[in-house]
Amino acid sequence: MILATLLVGIHAAARSSGPLGVDTLLRWGAKAGPLVVDAGQAWRLMTANFLHRDALHLGLNLLVLLAAGSALERRCRRRDYVALLAAAGLATMVGSLGWSSAVSVGASGMVYGCVGALLVLGRRHQTRLTARWMSMEGALPTVLVFLWMGWTSVGVDNAGHLGGLLAGLLGGVFLEPRWRPDVGWLRPVGMVAAAVVLGFAVVAERSVWRTERDDGFGISVSLPRDWRGEVDGQGRRAFSNGLPGRGRATFAAEAIETGEPGDGSVQARQYQQEVLVPGAPGPEGRTVKVTGPTATRVNGRSAQRLRAELEAPGGTAHLMALFVPRGEWVYRFVFTWPAAYPAYEEVVNRMVAELRFEEPSVLREARASALLVPGAPGPLRTLGAVLRRLGLPREAVGPLTEAVRLSPSHVETRVELARALLEASRVDEGCHAAAEARLYGPSDTGALEAGVRCELSRGDVVKALERLVEARRVDPQDARLRAAELALRTVLETAPGPWRSRSENVGETPDNHRR
Repeated sequence: MILATLLVGIHAAARSSGPLGVDTLLRWGAKAGPLVVDAGQAWRLMTANFLHRDALHLGLNLLVLLAAGSALERRCRRRDYVALLAAAGLATMVGSLGWSSAVSVGASGMVYGCVGALLVLGRRHQTRLTARWMSMEGALPTVLVFLWMGWTSVGVDNAGHLGGLLAGLLGGVFLEPRWRPDVGWLRPVGMVAAAVVLGFAVVAERSVWRTERDDGFGISVSLPRDWRGEVDGQGRRAFSNGLPGRGRATFAAEAIETGEPGDGSVQARQYQQEVLVPGAPGPEGRTVKVTGPTATRVNGRSAQRLRAELEAPGGTAHLMALFVPRGEWVYRFVFTWPAAYPAYEEVVNRMVAELRFEEPSVLREARASALLVPGAPGPLRTLGAVLRRLGLPREAVGPLTEAVRLSPSHVETRVELARALLEASRVDEGCHAAAEARLYGPSDTGALEAGVRCELSRGDVVKALERLVEARRVDPQDARLRAAELALRTVLETAPGPWRSRSENVGETPDNHRR
């Protein structure tokens, strides 16, 4: 009766705080695998037994509890009965956790524990416990009917029911009726201790992290075992802990092609301006506060970091976005976690610490092609271009130099070699390669652009603009060249007087004149 009163009181208090949705149940202590394993809230394995979804759920559990529980309590010592309830409740949620990380509540596991103990106790002491419904023949059909109803119903935690039933069956082996000699606290302490040990074992098993790899991105990250992949139609790899609202934590990775080596600051500012607009709703909630971008390092690589506070559907959430450059790509990693569970920040920090940058599939394929067809300029040119675009210009110089030797008239190869040398800070050699590329392709925009990069590497912006204007005359419709010319003119317009006076001698295309 004390337990029944407690269950009714807790349900009434939870209902008074708002609708009994998932967020409310989590606030009151429902079992949720990610919060137990990731956030270290193992106490939920016990508190979840005292919560119920609705009045019908509560009423059914109370009906059986008052029948089976009262019969067991009258025939066992009070401390043994309380220990059985605790062990059965803990075993219920441990069984549920072992099977699924979903949210689960209810005292049905304790009910099944009482029924299981009565089954065994009635079988062991048939001569003294004469009630027919307590015998194996009388109670077993009832238990089987309950289990069948659970398996054929939606939203029923059958693993938890089996955990509570098994705990009751095992407890019934050690329980003794009141008329048997008392062995003190050995039995109750032993039952609870066994359930606690089982709980630690299951939590430890669920706490193992797994590694997710993406050959296309060339990255790997460690994730909690129960995090699941989510469908994202925008080319991103996305994962979450599977919880809605208040307990939701997410991770998303995306590779952004920039066309130029960078430090990630441009993408960080763009993300801040387009996604983290203060007061505006975003994918994960309304932005309240933004901090950054600030310089940081991820696995030895320079990166930019943004932090934000969001007003999410389930409450306040934190966001951290990392922008890690890798050659002509910038990897964007976005983490969100609920402010209500600060332990999740340690999970995010571990995920960041275990981010690894590996060889992507495109580079492995390029290496394999160069090995399979030795002496062919095409595979060597492809390998060098891939190495350079992945931020490895020094490694790219070798295969590109060999490709130029094998095919000296191929302008694209010479352009790639010039870019690799310039990006490897070998300015004189890079400018020489750019000049040779122009000799072989005087009207090739790539060769002309290589000359622009040469002058920029030498620090002569005016000369670079002259080369760029020449390239624009060859291909006036190239949007990339147009944007580069506008950027250089802006630099010169804001430069000191001598630079500005020199820039006046740089010709303008008709298109620029109109702009």
